[in-house]
Amino acid sequence: MPFSREPPLPRPLEQDRSSADPDADPFEALVHAVAQDRDRNAFAALFRHFAPKILNYCLKLGADRGMAEELVQDVMLAVWLKAGSFDPAQATVGTWVFTIARNRRIDRLRKEMRPAPDPDDPAMTPASLATPEEAAQLVQSSRQLQDAIGSLAANQSEVLRRSYFLEQTHEEIAEDTELPLGTVKTRLRLALGHLKRSMRDKA
Repeated sequence: MPFSREPPLPRPLEQDRSSADPDADPFEALVHAVAQDRDRNAFAALFRHFAPKILNYCLKLGADRGMAEELVQDVMLAVWLKAGSFDPAQATVGTWVFTIARNRRIDRLRKEMRPAPDPDDPAMTPASLATPEEAAQLVQSSRQLQDAIGSLAANQSEVLRRSYFLEQTHEEIAEDTELPLGTVKTRLRLALGHLKRSMRDKA
């Protein structure tokens, strides 16, 4: 099913670059720290900056608040798991993060079997933007997300890592791990369910 055209991705880092070095991306070091050291403070800083922007991006494109908040968690989970795949030669951190957000949103729309809303349609009433209180709640959820990931069973964590970090299909995971395809799907479903329940219970 064809999708309506996507608006340009937000470019949040255009105004965040260091005044001392206009070519420097101030978030590269944070992503590197997450990738190399699983640095929770670095991830919290990325979450604090990008989560409210991702929420507003999804709301502006017509997602309801519940879906937008789930997409924020999904995108930031991908940032945590895939930090090692970030290539500063290809894009800024902001472009990388919002590309993940756009792709996750399209995936969600495909699963729901409906076309993406056209943000230029005058009949569409945009949802309200995140309030300061909601932005603060998003920041708090960064630690909750990390705790939820850390509490996963090892076999669930492995399939989640392969799915998000290595971007393997279910079939590829099954082949590499020598597991039945049904087992791979079950473990991934259980992992995502655990993360959602953990985030909901601590909200």
